[in-house]
Amino acid sequence: MKKLFLIAIAAAGMMTAQAQQALEAPSFGDNWSIGIEGGGITPLYDGSSFIKDMRGGFGLNVRKQISPVFGLGVEGTAYVNTSYGESKTVIDNSYVGAFGTVNLFNLFGGYNCDGRVFDMEIQAGAGWLHYYVNGDGDYNAFGTKAGLNFNFNLTKNFTLSLKPAVLWNMSDAGVSQTSAAYNKEAAAFQIFVGATYKFGQGFKCADLKNQAEIDALNAQINALRGELDACVAANAAALASAAALQAELDACLNRAPQVIEKVTDNLQSVRYVFYKIGSSKITPDQQPNVEMIASYMKNHKDAKVVIKGYASKDGNLDFNIKLAAARAESVKTMLVKKYGISADRISAEGCGIGDMFTENDWNRVAICTLD
Repeated sequence: MKKLFLIAIAAAGMMTAQAQQALEAPSFGDNWSIGIEGGGITPLYDGSSFIKDMRGGFGLNVRKQISPVFGLGVEGTAYVNTSYGESKTVIDNSYVGAFGTVNLFNLFGGYNCDGRVFDMEIQAGAGWLHYYVNGDGDYNAFGTKAGLNFNFNLTKNFTLSLKPAVLWNMSDAGVSQTSAAYNKEAAAFQIFVGATYKFGQGFKCADLKNQAEIDALNAQINALRGELDACVAANAAALASAAALQAELDACLNRAPQVIEKVTDNLQSVRYVFYKIGSSKITPDQQPNVEMIASYMKNHKDAKVVIKGYASKDGNLDFNIKLAAARAESVKTMLVKKYGISADRISAEGCGIGDMFTENDWNRVAICTLD
């Protein structure tokens, strides 16, 4: 049994080194836990009754998990007095010792970064046994303890365990044998249930990369830097183009309005419809001019009319361009809706700002040319 535990501890040490390669290095304050436990203990000597001679016990332990496989701790347990013992106190005997644990699941299955609901440990240790005789005097003994921990991990920090173990009195004190070491006549079996609270976040898996992955990531970084440089150059070119377009726009805005078209006066074929400032509505005094065009087109079935709308120089240029188009459309709309002239015989277009007349107000006009 002793050799088995030594082999397990050595294997745990090797696994510790391997596990640390894949885990972030914990600080000293990480992975501590405290536990309480309680249950029963019964002697193993010949003639004892396993159930009848069982008595209660309870304990406390503090533990540090060195690696996912190997842990170290200290524990203290006390066992309640029974009628068959020599002690006259409430506590029959006690045990205080140090122990080590080997997690078999992590040892053989590797550390699970997401945690396990259930795992199993070997626990072995040694310490001080004290017997409360209250007759010829108390006595002390060297004790060893070995067992298994069946752990049910309810949360990341809280665990319930079923803990069967055997406790040996390794000295000759209190026993009749010449050597009590690992002799069932000086041994007892205990079965405890424990509750353990773990402090901190436990072991964290490191996201390790091999050299090939690192080289590939560096290549991606260099490629992205090249793309960034290209984007910077393209942005500079776009800014230069925007500056040139802005200069052209400023030049256009500062340029004096140009006459789009000058219409020569033709008394036979041209009629004028004048408008109020800022308006495209045909006033009653201008409707006779539209009626004259409609009358001509009714009398001449092949005749067509070209309507060109203009605005004076007053006001915003963009608005005046739209206003000129609206004035041409207003004449076309009246010819179609009021006088029944076919729309395909009418061409209407806005021609912007006009300066045909020296009187600025007269340039608010729709010039209708009959063909």
